[in-house]
Amino acid sequence: MSEPNSKRKKRAKSCRVQTPMSRRALLRHAGQTAALAAGIGAVGWWAYSDAPIRRRVEEVLKIRDFRVPADALHAQMAIVRGQNVEQMAREALAQLGGLERFVQKGDRVLLKPNVGWDRQPEQAANTGPELVGAMTRLCIEAGASDVVVSDVSLNDPHRCFFRSGIEQAVQESGGTVRLPGTGDYLTTDMGGELLTHWPVNKYLHQADKVINLPIVKHHSLTGCTLAMKNWYGVIGGRRNQLHQDIHTSIVDLAAAVRPTLTVMDATRVLKHHGPTGGSLADVSIENTLIASLDEVALDAYSLRWLDVTPDQVPFLAMAEARGLGRVDWKALQPVERQLG
Repeated sequence: MSEPNSKRKKRAKSCRVQTPMSRRALLRHAGQTAALAAGIGAVGWWAYSDAPIRRRVEEVLKIRDFRVPADALHAQMAIVRGQNVEQMAREALAQLGGLERFVQKGDRVLLKPNVGWDRQPEQAANTGPELVGAMTRLCIEAGASDVVVSDVSLNDPHRCFFRSGIEQAVQESGGTVRLPGTGDYLTTDMGGELLTHWPVNKYLHQADKVINLPIVKHHSLTGCTLAMKNWYGVIGGRRNQLHQDIHTSIVDLAAAVRPTLTVMDATRVLKHHGPTGGSLADVSIENTLIASLDEVALDAYSLRWLDVTPDQVPFLAMAEARGLGRVDWKALQPVERQLG
């Protein structure tokens, strides 16, 4: 049977042998290819730049000033002694003008206790849970929309907040514990001599008001860890590097974080082997709270329980020189009260 004519033509076309290109056509084709390559090269040369590739610019934040306006009508420091921590806190705050002076309705409040160590309350390595719980309740009572308690612990944070009793105290008082994870730090311009850009706990940036709740403790490097030193607990990163010039770093932190209020816990005092402690023999029961807007004066006053004088603590004079407060706490004319 003969093959259809259309299929014969198609098969012949597919089997057709291509004739060699003439010399003239070959030269013309080579010239076109070279011109095209030259054009592409020129465009590439024109578009090339040896400038570095622009990377995404990281946002660097600054810490707001959380202080409230000065008020000459009320005391600048209140010292209260007693047995009931909440009553003591209420009295101390009343002498400073009441908590409503510092916390208004709708404020987001950050409470910053010292919760650095896996210790029980009796060992006085962390701020007492009684004070943290009381301040949480008082802030909610004043109308705060949210009360967050946070710290950058040195031991396992879950164990620190649990064993210190602070987690339970905050939950029972209506607040929230926030343990910062690896993604919860924001690059912040600290503006210090030693501390420049540093990772800072994001909950500090989210707050409207910040209340510092340190505890009076001995410290092996500085002789004391008090209000200003407590700001170590808002930063991440390699904090051990700062110990090489610890007094400057403490002052840098105190200059960067200006709190709304500070209430010092001296109900239990760790007199020796700080900051971690561990032995009840190192703890002294003093049943005292001190509230102030001046952290330098507050730290200077609190040294009385540690057998240290202000001239033995370089960061105090350094802080005063930067205008952060007064070493002479007596100049504040503190009010003293004894309850029960």
